[in-house]
Amino acid sequence: MIEDIKKTLWATADKLRANMDAAEYKHIVLGLIFVKYISDTFQTRRDELTRRFADAADDYFLHDADAALLAEELEDRDYYKEVNVFWVPEAARWESLRAQAKQADIGKRIDDALSLIETENPKLKGILDKRYARVQLPDGKLGELVDLVSKIGFGESGDTAKNHARDLLGQVYEYFLGQFASAEGKRGGQFYTPASIVKTLVAVLAPHHGQVYDPCCGSGGMFVQSEKFIEAHGGKLGDVSIYGQEANPTTWRLAAMNLAIRGIDFNLGKEPADTFVRDQHPDLRADFVLANPPFNISDWWHGSLEGDPRWVYGTPPQGNANYAWLQHMLHHLKPAGRAGIVLANGSMSSSQNSEGDIRRAMVEADKVEVMIALPGQLFFNTQIPACLWFLVKEKRARQGEVLFIDARKLGSMISRVQCEFTDEVIEKIANTVAAWRGEDASGEEYADVAGYCRSVTLAEIAEHGHVLTPGRYVGAEAVEDDDEGFADKMQKLTEMLGEQMAKGAELDQLIRQKLGGLGYEF
Repeated sequence: MIEDIKKTLWATADKLRANMDAAEYKHIVLGLIFVKYISDTFQTRRDELTRRFADAADDYFLHDADAALLAEELEDRDYYKEVNVFWVPEAARWESLRAQAKQADIGKRIDDALSLIETENPKLKGILDKRYARVQLPDGKLGELVDLVSKIGFGESGDTAKNHARDLLGQVYEYFLGQFASAEGKRGGQFYTPASIVKTLVAVLAPHHGQVYDPCCGSGGMFVQSEKFIEAHGGKLGDVSIYGQEANPTTWRLAAMNLAIRGIDFNLGKEPADTFVRDQHPDLRADFVLANPPFNISDWWHGSLEGDPRWVYGTPPQGNANYAWLQHMLHHLKPAGRAGIVLANGSMSSSQNSEGDIRRAMVEADKVEVMIALPGQLFFNTQIPACLWFLVKEKRARQGEVLFIDARKLGSMISRVQCEFTDEVIEKIANTVAAWRGEDASGEEYADVAGYCRSVTLAEIAEHGHVLTPGRYVGAEAVEDDDEGFADKMQKLTEMLGEQMAKGAELDQLIRQKLGGLGYEF
């Protein structure tokens, strides 16, 4: 059912989009989905309270309650706050908006509703994007969109249903983010990391508890997958504290809404801001850092960063931020903390402008734990080959070694232009790292596998000039012997080569004849 809902919503929304750019339209659609959800969950809680107030066996039972007392109790915001439900004023509730969907000023009415919701819920202050009054859609299209979003039903009761509704919304939201990223191409990928990459980072880091930080959080996908991972492994929502930062104001709002709809408590800083120049969490030391920073940023430097305490292993070059991100994340780790970062492949071998020196210093300090080479075509926004860096503040296992994994051949094509890791591949990678660390629950021993993984000493890495490209270390995949004798195989290959050379000679002669007929002999 969820697949049908997602596809129907996207097809209809895409049709309604008309001439509007996807970058603009995503905020219109996702903002409405957000309002629909918080309105539905508010109404669900209100209905639940109404039932409980009338149930003599319930702790919330109101003795001798008349209609006036009941109405007054239902307006008590504490009942909603205690279950992490946003308070929605009557004028901002979905049914009020739906009833006015065909009015010419529906855009202004939606903006007013968002302002009311922000006023009543300080956590949402500055997060909701009030752009509906000035949206460039043909007459009546915004009202049609309101009708479309009305088809998504989140208003079920009971804990299981509530979790289902939240998960349904989360899936719809994530699906739309992915579709918009695909539609936007390069710009879309700046706020959305494909799910299989995020799942791989999370599976390897295994963030069960503590503080999780993403200094360039985009639309918040790293946090969502962390929470999913925890729940899938028997933990509960709230076992981790979420800290993030994002410079783009509209993407910052997307992230806040993405987390709010899932009931995840978060701290994205008091405002959108540049992570290097205006760090929103300067004193944070996190248990886990997960990040997909934009690759190879050239205009990141500011004079105030000279001599910054984060540059422990060397000042990053002003023309590329890759090693600034790596050191920033190491800086924000607790002593036992781990970081997983997506970066362009060039970061593993570049020696330009001090990058090689910084990488050597990080390797010699034993801060690099695991390096994973990724397949191409994983991203919506770039064909630049990427890799995963896993860093540690203090290495507790396998000191003096780095695990290299070459996963370039493990991707599966899901479309002509898009590749992803299956859950089985992600599990294989995570189990390989866990076994290498000595943390595999099954007790399986780690072993090098030619062409796939190898544990390498720092001394050997030094022999290779501290280049961290997995393909350099894991070797070639073992090829099965087909039992065919060398002489027989050589005879067969020689015959094939002879046939191809003869065919080539025929084609050469044909080309000469054709050109000669046109007066171009040679």
